[in-house]
Amino acid sequence: MHYSIFGLRAQANRRIPGLIEIPDTAKADVEIVLGSMPPRLNDVSGATKVWYLSPEPDQDGVPQMTVWELAGGAYFRIRYSDATEFVVDGSGTEVWATWPETLTLEDTATYLLGPVLGFILRLRGVICLHASAVAVGDRAVALFGLAGAGKSTTAAAFAGLGYPALSDDVVPLSRQGTSFFVQPGYPRLRLWPDSVNFLYGSSDALPRLTPTWDKRYLDLTADGYQFQRQPLPLAAIYILGERSTDPAAPFVEAMPAHGGLMTLVANTYTNYLLDKARRAQEFELLGRLAAHVPLRRVTPHADPAYLPKLCDVILGDFLTLTPSVNTTFAKQD
Repeated sequence: MHYSIFGLRAQANRRIPGLIEIPDTAKADVEIVLGSMPPRLNDVSGATKVWYLSPEPDQDGVPQMTVWELAGGAYFRIRYSDATEFVVDGSGTEVWATWPETLTLEDTATYLLGPVLGFILRLRGVICLHASAVAVGDRAVALFGLAGAGKSTTAAAFAGLGYPALSDDVVPLSRQGTSFFVQPGYPRLRLWPDSVNFLYGSSDALPRLTPTWDKRYLDLTADGYQFQRQPLPLAAIYILGERSTDPAAPFVEAMPAHGGLMTLVANTYTNYLLDKARRAQEFELLGRLAAHVPLRRVTPHADPAYLPKLCDVILGDFLTLTPSVNTTFAKQD
């Protein structure tokens, strides 16, 4: 099976839920083996050390995620508290996965299409924002913020208005001169049941990502929605802040360059897995990003009924920043 995801061409031995197959036209960037581990791993010699240990344990006191470095960085082993495991080679070109009989391929895909591929991108030197991204005309807008800020929910609201979505949760950026291009993810937006209930009238209006998890997904290949399959230049980053009951909310303000840079640095995707050298590289690139792409601070209203107005406010602000943007295919009637 061949796929395009996050700017990478991937080849897998099994169909991966949520991805769209593409023709086999070029050498894969990443080989994905589902259901087994590399036999040669038994022959790997050298030190094994804990690379990362998640600070918050699960309900049984087990770390939710543990990462080991094997043989001086030749491989990384990732184990989740539910016994799902991945092994990634140090160059970010191969990944293997296994899972217990109590779980499913869909469960494994939630890790693979998020933190695991995010880690692979970071190993390959790609900046990844912890954000969602939508297309407005021929430009990309990133919706950035802490966990729970409403990135995916806002992206889904834009999708409902006819704006194509590019990526959710992981927004990889490729640099071309002074421009940064958002690489498309895959045609799903992940949403919690309360967001689904507000947006679509019932928490059961969308299917579950897996039989064992309550999170749902919006299928962007369904009628009325669009998935942006080609990279687009990033034209603005909207940083979603704390919700407010201020009568003026939602509103947008300019973000001071230094404050915006520190916010970006603190909230890039899987930054906790970077070593010092990659962290330094990331800081330099994020500085260039903050210098060339407008950073805007958004204060949403605490009442979710204001979500349509939030989209209007962001769109209005974006068009003042980029008055020449081609919006001919931004919104479908």
